[in-house]
Amino acid sequence: MDGWTPAGGADPVPWLLDGSNPSVRYFALTDLIGAPPDSRDVVEARRAIMTDGPVPAILAEQQGDGHWEGRDLFYRAKYRGTVWQFIILASLGADGADERVRAGCEAILRDSQDAESGGFAVDRAKTAGGGRHSMVVPCLTGNMVWSLVRLGMFDDPRVQRAIDWITTYQRFDDGDGDAPTGWPYERSEMCWGRHTCHMGAVKALKALAAIPSERRSPEAERTLADGAEYLLRHHIHKRSHDLTRTSKPGWLRLGFPLMYQSDVLEILDILTSLGYHDERMSEAL
Repeated sequence: MDGWTPAGGADPVPWLLDGSNPSVRYFALTDLIGAPPDSRDVVEARRAIMTDGPVPAILAEQQGDGHWEGRDLFYRAKYRGTVWQFIILASLGADGADERVRAGCEAILRDSQDAESGGFAVDRAKTAGGGRHSMVVPCLTGNMVWSLVRLGMFDDPRVQRAIDWITTYQRFDDGDGDAPTGWPYERSEMCWGRHTCHMGAVKALKALAAIPSERRSPEAERTLADGAEYLLRHHIHKRSHDLTRTSKPGWLRLGFPLMYQSDVLEILDILTSLGYHDERMSEAL
C-alpha cells in the first residue's frame, strides 16, 4: 500500500478488515495490506470464507450432481444456475480443494465444455455429451477458464484445452475489414460480427491474466497484448471510432457480481494487473 491514499480522506481499510464478509477481509489482507499467504490472519480469513458468509450459503444449495438449478440449466437459469454460482465462488476466494467446489468444477467441465474444441457452450449436447459445439461463446469460455484457474485447476488438461481455445479463436476486430468466417464466428453476430463483443474480449483477457506470468505460453502473451491494445484503443469504455461517446452506459455503473457484463473497474483491474499504465486509461480511472 506504499503511496496509496484514500480519495475521500477517511481510510476504508479498517472497515474492509472488520470480518463481516470473510472474502472481503481476505482480499484486503492479501491485495491491500500485502500480508503473506502463510500469515495467521490470512490463513484464518481463508478458512472463514468456507464457514461464514455467502460461500457456504451458496454451497448449501448445490445438488448432488455438482450443479445448481438442474443439470440442463447450468447457463440458462440466470442467475442461480451452475455457471453463475461458479463465477461467484471463484470471485469470493472459495477453496478449490473443497469437495463441493471440486464437484462444481467437474460438473461444468462435463456438461459445458465442448469436447471437440475445448471452448464452453451455453447448452449441453444431449447425445454426444459435453457442451454443444455450435453453442460455444467467448464470454462464457473466458469466465469459466478464469474461474477454473482461480480454483486451482490450471494444470488440468481440460483447462489447458480451454486456454488454447481462447488463444486460437478469440478475436479483437474493431469494425475494420471483413468479419472472420468459419466456426465459431458465424454463430452469432452479437458475439463476433465485424466488431468483437467487448464483454467477450474482457473475459478472455481476464482468464489469461489470471495465469501466473511465469506459466503463460507465448500464445497467451500474444493474445493478452492484442486484447490489451484493443481495450486501450477504446479508452476502456469509449467507441474507438468516436472517443467522445461511451459505448455502453452500464460500464460506468460499478457492480458485483458482473457475470458476463463488464465495467471500467474490472477492465482497469485486469490491465493494471498486467502492468499497464497507459494514458488511454485515464478517463476510465
